[in-house]
Order: sequence, then structure tokens, then C-alpha cells
Amino acid sequence: MFLSGLEPLYITPESNFINVGERTNVAGSKMFLRLIKEAQFDKALDVARDQVDGGAQIIDVNMDDGLIDGKEAMVNFLNLIASEPDIARVPVMIDSSKWEIIEAGLQVVQGKSVVNSISLKEGEAEFIRQAKLIKRYGAAVIIMAFDEVGQADNLERRIEIAKRSYDILVNQVNFDPEDIIFDLNIFPVATGMDEHKNNALDFIHATKWVRENLPKVSVSGGVSNVSFSFRGNNAVREAMHSVFLYHAIKAGMNIGIVNPTMLEVYDEIPKDLLERVEDVILNRREDATERLLDFAETFKGTKKEQKVDLEWRKGSLQDRITHALVKGVDQFILEDIEEARASANKPLDVIEINLMAGMNVVGDLFGSGKMFLPQVVKSARVMKKAVAYLIPYIEEEKLKNPGGSSGAGKILLATVKGDVHDIGKNIVSVVLGCNNYEIVDLGVMVPPQKILETAISENVDVIGLSGLITPSLDEMVYLAKEMQRQKFSVPLLIGGATTSKAHTAVKIDPQYQDAVVHVLDASKAVTVVGNLLQQDTSTAYKKEIKEDYEKLRVGFFARNEKKEMLSLEEARKNRFKIDWEKEKIGIPKFLGIKQFEEVDLRRVVPYIDWTPFFRTWELHGRYPVILEDKLVGKEATKLFKDAKKMLKEIIDKNLLTAKAIFGLFPVNAVGDDIEVYTDAERKEVKTKFVTLRQQSKKKEGIPNLALADFIAPKEGGKEDYMGAFCVSAGFGTDELSQKYLADHDDYHSIMIKAIADRLAEALAEYLHMEVRRQYWGYAPEEILSNEELIKEKYKGIRPAPGYPACPDHTEKLTIWDLLKVEENIGVKLTDSLAMWPAASVSGYYFANEKSKYFGLGKIKEDQVKSFAKRKKMTFEEAKRWLSPNIIE
Repeated sequence: MFLSGLEPLYITPESNFINVGERTNVAGSKMFLRLIKEAQFDKALDVARDQVDGGAQIIDVNMDDGLIDGKEAMVNFLNLIASEPDIARVPVMIDSSKWEIIEAGLQVVQGKSVVNSISLKEGEAEFIRQAKLIKRYGAAVIIMAFDEVGQADNLERRIEIAKRSYDILVNQVNFDPEDIIFDLNIFPVATGMDEHKNNALDFIHATKWVRENLPKVSVSGGVSNVSFSFRGNNAVREAMHSVFLYHAIKAGMNIGIVNPTMLEVYDEIPKDLLERVEDVILNRREDATERLLDFAETFKGTKKEQKVDLEWRKGSLQDRITHALVKGVDQFILEDIEEARASANKPLDVIEINLMAGMNVVGDLFGSGKMFLPQVVKSARVMKKAVAYLIPYIEEEKLKNPGGSSGAGKILLATVKGDVHDIGKNIVSVVLGCNNYEIVDLGVMVPPQKILETAISENVDVIGLSGLITPSLDEMVYLAKEMQRQKFSVPLLIGGATTSKAHTAVKIDPQYQDAVVHVLDASKAVTVVGNLLQQDTSTAYKKEIKEDYEKLRVGFFARNEKKEMLSLEEARKNRFKIDWEKEKIGIPKFLGIKQFEEVDLRRVVPYIDWTPFFRTWELHGRYPVILEDKLVGKEATKLFKDAKKMLKEIIDKNLLTAKAIFGLFPVNAVGDDIEVYTDAERKEVKTKFVTLRQQSKKKEGIPNLALADFIAPKEGGKEDYMGAFCVSAGFGTDELSQKYLADHDDYHSIMIKAIADRLAEALAEYLHMEVRRQYWGYAPEEILSNEELIKEKYKGIRPAPGYPACPDHTEKLTIWDLLKVEENIGVKLTDSLAMWPAASVSGYYFANEKSKYFGLGKIKEDQVKSFAKRKKMTFEEAKRWLSPNIIE
């Protein structure tokens, strides 16, 4: 192969390994991304210069970021490189997932470059078209082992795609084989999953096959991928990189992206570590991963051996099992469970005697506040692995002796129709499962008939319903009515963010004669279910609950009768008044829609508000003070460490995809509605946002607010503007969560969803800041800390449909239609207007400095009728969407 900048680079069979510098890649360097974003190209050139000075023989230039113009940045940077002889002397790798950016780079790059990359992913026709253009521009090309079916993840698929790609390039496109580089996909090893054991070996064998059977080509790859399972343990990672390269280079790999500081000299790797690493890389033993994991404990943070405390292994069998469950340690659980099984009368005894004895300790510690939810979820991970090991033996025993114990009870859990949120439900599932309850989890968006049919077929003892969005409340009411109609006699549990004891008592409990109980959080679930199912206490407990909810209902209605309410007409007269003649309105720098197909999460992380993350795990306190809390600080710190570790993995391996879209439009208020216009001349109304007004009687001088009050009225002739947005950081979350569940790992399954939620909120915060400072530009000088952003110290607001200021979820439909959200970034709305992926945020942008957040509160029937008319829906439909806010 022959490449060039100002100087030639010949890659022959005799050449040493060619190292590609990756620091001029916005995805690989946070600093480089910041420099490009801030247009500090002179300093960005210094990054490139440092790489060349440091020995990089090719520099990889990538400008793929959702919030910069990748095409413009690529062209500018390559033009600047061309004027710097000390940088331009080496070839450039033009790296992008977007063909338009690659082609723009090819049009300006100096010398003979490398394109990274193309593949058969979009079919042969597009592959041939791109290859022909690359040939015309005179560049070499990296071919990813990817086709219409997907990414090559085994030896056969790597060979199949490489052979097919080579034949097309050489025989149809007449591409010089010397200019073809195959990236055969380096994937992690030692993940604990059997299907990953051959990842490194398959790459090495595929490399050997390609070099022997596809003449004159090269083989490349990103080496750090192989060691992702050992993030945070650099000593082991360095050894893995060196061992992998040692064997891959012998097989024919001649180009690669690797950080030289993350390489150990092969001959200097300690022999005991070398043996275990090679066992993993070459898959030489069935227990290679477990041996390396155990051994890696002695190399954490240093290459010097550290003593691992295994004193607890000297205890009795029951003590060892209990210790493993309480501490969440699964390293030895299977050998202990096998020892217990070997001496038990039947396999089920191991669960009901040994494991439950340990879980009873966990339950006691949790109930007394000496253990916290994250620890309990880790305990559940150990429990599930132990149970999974025992299942085949239990099934075999059942065939011999039908019947037997069925545990403490069977509980059906489901997130109701139209709702996609399940973190809380999953936590309740784990906690109940740890207490020997059998869980039937139907997942999310479950139709009522499926819930009821499953409850009958599975003969469950309790039904638990979960929901986050307000329409879910009506689904729960409907289910209670159906349970009554179909003469069910099992208790009904209600939980979720929008649910409350008051709503359960007022709206759900009257519909069903058996017990209906609101469960505030997971820590209360075990006590509630226990009281409901214990024969000696259940009747009295159910009676007590019914009486308690009856009192709550009476008090609720009495308070509502005393509430002074205004008519809608009176409330409108008491609107919030702004002197629009004196008001300075910021004119957006652009009008229209802007979307970001893939946002770099590195830019989002600094804007995370961690406080709600700890609340998800029922650790209450404000971050970062919670880390020093006397009661929960120690566990909060452990949890935070695990979260940061997973967050780093998400970013390093691009596990989640974040997308965003927003629009800025000319608007004016017409009564309580906001008209959105198609153009700056405001000649045509494109759509309208319908806002709701507070109707409770206020003290003198306090207005009855509606969001429309923050927009200049049409009759005044003042031109105003507002925005709408949707962001998501949830693409990929469900798949990762399911992978963890398949490995009986509830802890990380819940963790990935909790982090995705935080990333989505952070992305919403970040995008709003960018809009204020750059795209709308009404606060260009704004500089706020993350703490100030969390406290909403900025000018303007971003209220969301479904939340207190605008509880009407149907406004999302208007946003989706206006921005074409689903078509542009793939975020969908369910029947109940929940967003999917669940880790998504949508809303409006108001810029007026007098705009503020507020709660709508209760509204009267006259406003519901007005709302129905303005939304062109029936009165009954309007009641459904506004039911929690209506005075009845």
C-alpha cells in the first residue's frame, strides 16, 4: 500500500505495525471536541501536531457530532492541516459515518488519504457507488465487516463479508487490492457470556484467513475494544492489548488504532498474568474468564499483588451463602450452592432453607435500615444466579415428585397500557423476589385484558399495577372496575410516580370490593404484601385499609367543597399582565427546525443532575452532600462509583444513542391559545398550542396563570416567538437491560435505565442552554454552573406537556406534528402519549424573563368544555386527559 501526506508512506509485508493517531477525533477526545466546537482551530492543530510528533504515522480526523456542522468542520480542518507542513507530511484518515462528510473531506485533502469507512450495510448498489467515488478521488478505504444482515460477530461471518466485499471491489469496481483495508471487528472478551469467548480468537483467525486468501489487502482495528471488560484496571488492560496485538500481528494485522500508553511490553508481562490473559484471548480453557477475573483482583490499580480478604470462606456453608447474599458477592456462589445441593434432600430445599435463610438476613437488614436498596438489588443478582443453577435440578425433581412448595405467594406486576416506564416496578419485583415471592412480570404497555387473563391462568395472589404518566391513572381505574365486574378476589397494588394514596382512595378503591393499596416505594412492598397474604392478619388488614381510604375520601371531598373557584371567564380577567409595549423580545437567530441525529454524550455528562438518580434507588438526599451523609453516604458513594463506571462504559463503547430536535417559530397569543405561524410574515397559522388556566381563587394581586400569558397577544401587534423540542438518550437502553436480565443481573438492568433517564434530562438541559446562548441567542453571555442550571437560574422556561403547568398530554401530538419528531429522530408516542424510548424529554421553550413554572391545580367543568372545543374533541375525551385536575 502507498499512502501520502507531503511525504510517502509505504506499507509493505516487511513494514512494522502502523499506528493511527486518534486524538483528532471528536468522539475520541473531549478536548478536541471542545476546540472544534469553539472554533479554536489553531489549538486543534496543536493536537494533530502532538500526535505526529509522538509517532503517529496516520492521523484519524473525525467530526461526527450532533451539535457541530461536521462537513464544514472537516473541510476547514483539512484545509488548515494542508498549510502546516509538520502535520501535513503524514497521511490523513477521513473518518465519518456520513458519506457527505467523507466526500467533502476527499475533495480537499492533500496527498493520498484513507477513508474510514464503507460497508455493505446499505446494500451492494450503495457500496459500489461509494467505492467508485473513493477510487476516483484516489484514496484507500477501510471496509467494515458489516452487511445488510448486521455486524460480523463470528469467524464465518467475518470471512463471508470480507470475501464478498473483496470480490465486488476488485472484480466489479476494479479497486486496487493494495488500497483495501479490512476492519474485522474487535469485540470484548471476558464478558462472562459464552458467545463472547471466541471474540479475539475469531478476529485473529479471520485476519490470518484474509491475509492468506485476499491478496495484497491490509487488516486494521481498534485494539482497546478487546479489554472493555476490565475498565478501571489498567494493568490487566495493558497486558490484554499487548497479548492481543502479539498474536494478531503474527496473523497479519498491520494497521491499528491503539494508545501506546496502554501497552505493556509482551516479554515483561508477569508470567502468571500472561498465562491467564492468553487463556482468555485464545480461549484455551473453559474457566479462562473466571480465572482472569479472580486474578485481576490482585492487580487493581497496580501491578503489585494486593491481598484479597477471603477469611469469610473459612466459615460454615450457611455462613458463606449468607455472606455472599448480604455482600452481593457471586464469585463463589455456584460452588457453595452445589455443595448445599449435594447434601440436601431435594434441590428445592437449597432455596427454601439455605438461600432464604440468607435472604431473611438481607430482609431484616433492609427493613431495619441497615441495608439500602442498591445492596438489596446486588443481593438479588446473587440469588438469581444461584436459583438459575438449581432450576434444572428442581425441574428434574418435579418430574419424579409432582407438587411441592410454591413459595410465599405469586404476584403479577405490569406497567399499564400506553406507559413505558418500569424502573420502579422492576425494583419492587426484585425486592419481593428476594422475599421468596414468585413474580410474573408482564413488562410495559400491557393491555388490561392480558393482565386479567394472566392473573387467572397463573392463579396469582396479588396484582400490582405501575404507571408514570397521568393517563395511566385512568387505566388503573378501568382495571379495578373490570376486576370487580369479573368477580376477582385478589388484592390490587397501585404504584408509580403519578399515583398517590389520595388518588388511590378517591378514584380506584371505590371501584373494587377487595383490598386496593397504594405502595409508596419498594421498601414498603414486602410488608404490605405480607399483611395481605398472611391468613391470620389479612382480613383485619384489608378492613383497616378500606376504613382508612374511606376517611381519606371523605376528607378529600370536604376540602374540595371548601375550595373557592372562579369561573373560567373570571380567571381569564385575572390573567398575568405584561406591559408588552415596554417588553424587549429576543428575535431568534434562525427560524425553523434543527435536528441532531447523534449527540456525543461526552458533552451531555457535565449537565447531569444526580439527585434524582439516588432517589430512584430510594436513597434520599441532595447530591453531592448525600455522599457524606452519616446514614446513607457509604452506600450512596458505592452506588455513585458503579454509576460512573457504567457511564464511562456507555460512552467509551457507544452503548446508547442520543438524539435531539428543536424548532423556533413566530407565535402570538390569542386568548389562552398560542398560534404558531408558518413564516415570519405570520400570514398563515400552522398550528396552535392550547394552554390551561388556573381557576382557584387567589389572594388580591395574585394572577391566575396560563402559559399563553408569557406570549405577546396578537391584537397588540407585537411579534413574539417560542420553541418546542424533544430529546432522547434511550436508544439502546432496552436491549442492554434485557442482556443484563438474561444474566440474572437486575442491578445493572435497573442501573442502565436510571442512567439513561439522567442523560435524557441532562441533554434537555444542555440543548436548552445552547438554544438560549446560540440558536435563539437571547442570552449569549450566560455562564451558569450546573448547580445554577439545576436551580433554573436562567432566563426563560421549558415546561413539558403532562407536567403541572400543562397537564394535557395531547399537546405532545402538536409538538410531534410540528417537528415531525418520529420521522426525524425516531421518538414515538404510545396510545397514552408516553414517549418511547422511555428516556426521552419533550416540551416548549419560552424566552420571556417574566415566564415562570407553576402548577395548574384544580379546574372546573366550564374550562374542560372550553378545552374540548378548542382541541376539537368530545367532552368525555377531554375529561379523560384532564381527570386528575378536574373538580367533580
